[in-house]
Amino acid sequence: MSETAIATRKESMPEKRADIATIAPVVDIHENNEEILLHADMPGVVRENLTVHIDNGTLDISGIREIKKHGAADWEEFGDVEYRRTFSVPQTIDIEKIDAELKNGVLELRLPKSEAAKPRMIEIRKAA
Repeated sequence: MSETAIATRKESMPEKRADIATIAPVVDIHENNEEILLHADMPGVVRENLTVHIDNGTLDISGIREIKKHGAADWEEFGDVEYRRTFSVPQTIDIEKIDAELKNGVLELRLPKSEAAKPRMIEIRKAA
């Protein structure tokens, strides 16, 4: 997924389907001086069914897992599901440098901080 695809407003989020359950994916969020790192567990979601959208301090992630059925089910506990979660993110995120990767059912988002938001040392001048 390209950096600009994340930063650009997407008018077509995956269509919310009434026939499948919507659940919040479990996430880990870590922050350091350089970035915010988010891992979201979205097993079975393929890149084509995943949307990441950031706008005005709000980050939305959404993905649909579709299970292909083979024959009649005798027992079924595992099926189609929509993962959807929304987060507030600081305005200091450099949206042009956001990076997203989906690997083994885990979405990894790297949200770098802008230079103005990074900690820095302030030099103290000697009094005159």
